[in-house]
Amino acid sequence: MYVITGGAGFIGSNIAATLEAKGAGPLVIVDRLRHGDKWRNIAKRHLHDIVDPDNLSEYLAANSREVTGIVHMGAISATTETDADLIVETNFRLSRDLWIWCAENNKPFIYASSAATYGDGDLGFEDDIADTALAALRPLNPYGWSKLLFDRWVATELTNDQPRPPQWAGLRFFNVYGPNEYHKGRMQSVVSQIQPLAAAGDVCRLFKSHNPDYADGGQLRDFVFVDDCADVIAWLLESKSVSGLFNMGTGNARSFKDLAAAVYTASETEFKVEFTPTPEDIRDKYQYFTQANMTRLRDAGYGGQFTSLEDGVARYVRDYLATDDPYK
Repeated sequence: MYVITGGAGFIGSNIAATLEAKGAGPLVIVDRLRHGDKWRNIAKRHLHDIVDPDNLSEYLAANSREVTGIVHMGAISATTETDADLIVETNFRLSRDLWIWCAENNKPFIYASSAATYGDGDLGFEDDIADTALAALRPLNPYGWSKLLFDRWVATELTNDQPRPPQWAGLRFFNVYGPNEYHKGRMQSVVSQIQPLAAAGDVCRLFKSHNPDYADGGQLRDFVFVDDCADVIAWLLESKSVSGLFNMGTGNARSFKDLAAAVYTASETEFKVEFTPTPEDIRDKYQYFTQANMTRLRDAGYGGQFTSLEDGVARYVRDYLATDDPYK
């Protein structure tokens, strides 16, 4: 029985779909569905249970023998969230408690770190668990800091030879896009936000560059299709000897203009773009380049291929966004 925290969210629900397709399970979703359409992210899944996060510790205590492993995607993931106390409680303390539970109960633990831990990227994008490397990083927002805080806690546990899960993996997700992100509002991917404009043949708007080294729309990101992320996690759960901190991108940075053009191509409409100033509340924290170094994951034995930007966008647009039912 796999427990997926944040399992009704964007990445979590895609992990559930992939594990179900592979015959893994039973699957237990830990999440809050509330009053919107988030429930639709898991409506097609065959689930063993849905657990409120407030009841997770009791659920694990009552079902410790049945649990095969925990995939911990639950977090406050908005990089614009400013309530640092809430972020620490959700992103750090819960992660720490689940690590300890998995260590005590001999269960694998896969958790979501983030590329936001790298800050402005001046120090590169090396997924190094050594505390000296982690201590040098300077995230630009409370979300990135909370993820780094837990990575550093893990590094200390390892250094001090404290009890650990029999398998553990932290994944530093880069710019993930794909189905089931519709509840994220402003934090949805650019693909999801501009697809209606492309479908209507309207003009899309991208951020101007406020850095002389980058053209307007030329800001670079490592965009990764969510199916690829789910495939890596499924591989990890099948590869019990693999543990570590791993980047989760493609290793190939592309521009926002490339991404937008791919949406228009998939929509079979003429690409039209205008540029608007980056909002002042995020301008001084804006990253102009991210690109995952994927060497560690490859060296660990992962041989899967990553979807190209054009192919991933085309699949997302044609198979989901342009259909009557965009949910996976």
